[in-house]
Amino acid sequence: MKTVAIIQARMGSTRLPGKVLMMLGDKTALERCIEQVQKSMVKDIVVATVVLKRDLPIVKLCASIGISVYCGSEQDVLDRYYQSAKLFEADHIVRITADCPMLCPQTIDRVVQLHYDTGADYTSNVIVRTFPNGHDVEIMTFAALERSYNLAVDPFEREHMDEYILRNQDKFNCKNLLNDTDESRVRLTLDTQEDYEKLKRFYEKIPVFARIY
Repeated sequence: MKTVAIIQARMGSTRLPGKVLMMLGDKTALERCIEQVQKSMVKDIVVATVVLKRDLPIVKLCASIGISVYCGSEQDVLDRYYQSAKLFEADHIVRITADCPMLCPQTIDRVVQLHYDTGADYTSNVIVRTFPNGHDVEIMTFAALERSYNLAVDPFEREHMDEYILRNQDKFNCKNLLNDTDESRVRLTLDTQEDYEKLKRFYEKIPVFARIY
């Protein structure tokens, strides 16, 4: 059984272009995200980016740190995940987004273990949100991903790789991990300039902050 974390990353973010390569301390947001995943039980990691010239810096960064890359469609993120999963022969796919540099490894492990223990098609902590924004973790079987890939026709379901499952939970065995306390109002993601300034201050003042997870 092979579980692969696929981190989606692109330079063309509408709200904050190039955010995944913005510096947080001495490393980029993408590197911070990768490091957090590497601390989890999931050891196979792929960055799924886009076949565009502007995304080449992502490919070069991953090559420099020894992380596998798949380049695919910018708009059809579901296809990007499906092709990545096929190429790297994943039985289970952990979906991570590169705008989560402070992702918690323990949360990844808890979601993944719940998925294994229950034999679910899809497991996450986002169906009912109780974790901080920026600690989102999803895992699905390849069969569930392939089913979504074959059945999703709405453009929104193609752009958001989990949307077909979330809209059709009655067709899948879905599980959700709840946090001990509701921290859903805590914001630890990187979507806006304000987010960046806040996160940058953390890494400037406490350069080892990410290591406490």
